[in-house]
Amino acid sequence: MLEYLDEFLIIAIAHFLAVASPGPDFAIVLKQSVQQGRRNALFTSAGVGLGIFVHVSYCLLGVALVLSKSPELFNLFKYLAGAYLAFMGVQALRAKKNTDPEQSIQAASIVESDFKALRRGFLVNALNPKATLFFLSLFTLMIDPDTPQAVQIFYGLYMAMATWIWFSFLSVVLSKPQVRRFFHRAGHWFDRGIGVVLLLLAVRVVL
Repeated sequence: MLEYLDEFLIIAIAHFLAVASPGPDFAIVLKQSVQQGRRNALFTSAGVGLGIFVHVSYCLLGVALVLSKSPELFNLFKYLAGAYLAFMGVQALRAKKNTDPEQSIQAASIVESDFKALRRGFLVNALNPKATLFFLSLFTLMIDPDTPQAVQIFYGLYMAMATWIWFSFLSVVLSKPQVRRFFHRAGHWFDRGIGVVLLLLAVRVVL
């Protein structure tokens, strides 16, 4: 394994830069942290981490090469992802004004199931073309074709765990009561702002 240490370090650095940059994953974790609270955001973060396995799986199966050679197939994937982000954006834009921030925080914390939060995080990452492009370049350009599949699977496990830990950390920070109160004072304006961000991300994904 030590002979692949240099390759692993390059992958780890590239992955951190990718996961730390703002995108759909960050937007949805921020939204759930403020609207639904820590537990929901942590399950959303776990879903985002699980979504990494989708990208790793199709790369290991060689689908990444097919996607990179087929603009039509990749465009179809982009449109599906854009539609999903746009749907969530429209839902956020329809948010109503909060008359009582404290009551709103307490009510929001019991609205959504853990499974729904997990599924949302999973779908956002699995349908994220930014992640697709990252893994396409990673497995076709940065990882040596001669690297054993077991080592590549280890890379995938590391990236899924690192993604989960990073967004779980953000969930803990963003779901602090004082942070949630700050955002809930703006209430529906915060929700609508997130909706605009998601719609802009949807447009960016398609373009």
